[in-house]
Amino acid sequence: MTGKESGHIDHEAAQAVPHVNPETLEVAPGTAHEKLEGWIPQLATEEEIRVALEKAFDYRGDVTITRKDGSKIEGYLFDRRTAATLKDSVVRLFPKDANEKISISYAEIAALAFTGRDTAAGKSWEAWMKKYAQKKAAGETNIALEPEPLD
Repeated sequence: MTGKESGHIDHEAAQAVPHVNPETLEVAPGTAHEKLEGWIPQLATEEEIRVALEKAFDYRGDVTITRKDGSKIEGYLFDRRTAATLKDSVVRLFPKDANEKISISYAEIAALAFTGRDTAAGKSWEAWMKKYAQKKAAGETNIALEPEPLD
């Protein structure tokens, strides 16, 4: 077994590597959240349907799905299962007015609307710190930011 195979490190070669700043190695851009509340996307193509339903899956509020038969279902979209065809792809949601999960094929969807309030909008760390700083500047003590009701 050679030195390298047994884990030996060539210290001279290791010192020849230029110093790298670790702060620059793991910089990733932040996520910009779209304001989807109230949006009614066009669903003209298969790609538009897939993109809109992917956004609906990430949305933190209720959506309203209109089926091609004219029926409407409002609820929280909690799962999607994509496949090669729209017929084989499905979304699953908790309807607003029922206690059972419903599966709907992408091929059955005529329209989609982001109708519910985005419960996480404005809930970033920066927003929390801004509210905290305002309360502190106003002289409040025992500052506690309570969660807002979900309606």
